[in-house]
Amino acid sequence: MVSNYSFTFDLFNNCKDMFLILDETGSILQMNNSALTKLKPFLVKINSQNIFSLLTESAKNKIKTTFNDCSNKSGCNSFISQFILDEILDIEFSVSLFPTNNSATADKLYFILARDITEQKQKELELLRFFSIAENTVNPLEITDVNGRIIYVNKAFVNSSGYSKEELIGQNPKLFGGGKNSKKFWEKMWSTISSGKVWVGEIENKRKNGEPYHSQVLISPIIDAGGKVTGYFGVHRDLSDKRVLEKQLIHTQKMESIGTLAAGIAHEVGNPLASISALVQVAQRSTTDPFISEKLGLVKSQVTRISKIIRDLVDFSRPSNYELLMTDINENIKEAVEITKVGTKAKNIDFIIELTENIPSLPLIADQIQQVFVNILLNAVDAIQEKKDDTSRNKIVVKSFIEDESVIINFEDTGPGIPEANYTKVFEPFFTTKKQGKGTGLGLWVSYGIVKSFQGDIKIKSTLGSGTSFIINLPIKP
Repeated sequence: MVSNYSFTFDLFNNCKDMFLILDETGSILQMNNSALTKLKPFLVKINSQNIFSLLTESAKNKIKTTFNDCSNKSGCNSFISQFILDEILDIEFSVSLFPTNNSATADKLYFILARDITEQKQKELELLRFFSIAENTVNPLEITDVNGRIIYVNKAFVNSSGYSKEELIGQNPKLFGGGKNSKKFWEKMWSTISSGKVWVGEIENKRKNGEPYHSQVLISPIIDAGGKVTGYFGVHRDLSDKRVLEKQLIHTQKMESIGTLAAGIAHEVGNPLASISALVQVAQRSTTDPFISEKLGLVKSQVTRISKIIRDLVDFSRPSNYELLMTDINENIKEAVEITKVGTKAKNIDFIIELTENIPSLPLIADQIQQVFVNILLNAVDAIQEKKDDTSRNKIVVKSFIEDESVIINFEDTGPGIPEANYTKVFEPFFTTKKQGKGTGLGLWVSYGIVKSFQGDIKIKSTLGSGTSFIINLPIKP
């Protein structure tokens, strides 16, 4: 029987894929050169000429089912399984009935195309692994074609940019460009990656909502087997936290400089002020003229004011030496409100106090935390007075409550609000939006330092035209 088809079968000898002819029992009647090379050594080793000896039980059942299907129907059936040799080969099997000149009652023969897809499966597995890594990494990733059009972005890129994947695919990265980098900057980048080299740089982009964000970007050319650049692979690293830390470092350095300045002021100005204050007191005791006594009193009050400013600077620039005592926050707030209400500016303002009962006492320096409350309340009063729209009802609402093992104190006013650009500036020394002579710009700076010394935090929420909230967070168990 073999001689009837062997000549025709020789046509497959130069094919890379394995070709076999089997009978109904699975015995191998003919193999091309590729099959001989891969299967013959193992068949000799196990002393077998049957394909079933190379298959798992499930693969044997698939072959037998396929034989039946081919016998009853014309056409070719395919499935994927494995050859179990000294190594396991992934195989794509195609099975069809082999035509013969024998009568219908003769044994049927089957033509097998066995394509080794082991390498292909391995590449698919590697691709799947890399895709899973790319999709789930925290770093934004993008792939563009040679013209810079985006053909892939991962989840992190979508989250970082604010755009959906559908909005990004096919677009040029200019879509979210911040416009801060120069033309020369981009020309150098394109020159580098077009030549097949890796480029690394820092860029500023814009999210879909217009918010800027900084990234360190590594762009690597994708090069095919012929050495031709076919696209570009970009890895982004969010520098937002780094920028925040840099600003905090600058702020810390600034505070250190102010501390040094404060120590110098205390030494160079404090001593002359003490002498002036002593001379004023001597002059007050020596005169009986009411006019002179009044004017000396004004001089003394101004000297006291200057001394207090210096003392605030010095206190802020060094740790407090005062003793911590368990302090009733609610009582402290009430006293601060009463102090503020005495001022003439506060006459037309409603003070609303909403304090949660059973707030535990906190380890604080009572007069310092009260100073913080008074500073914030006085700022709220001044803000309301500066509001041009006097027809609205002016009020200051003070609330206290417990949240996540902390006591929260919220001061909310109906003033004109604070521009977002000033959020980070209000706690800086000497920053003030008040007219000249109306404020030193030290109140909130000192307040910030006091709250931080108690391991707390102070934040701002504001809307232009709708007022401002100062939120103080003090830990119950610092």
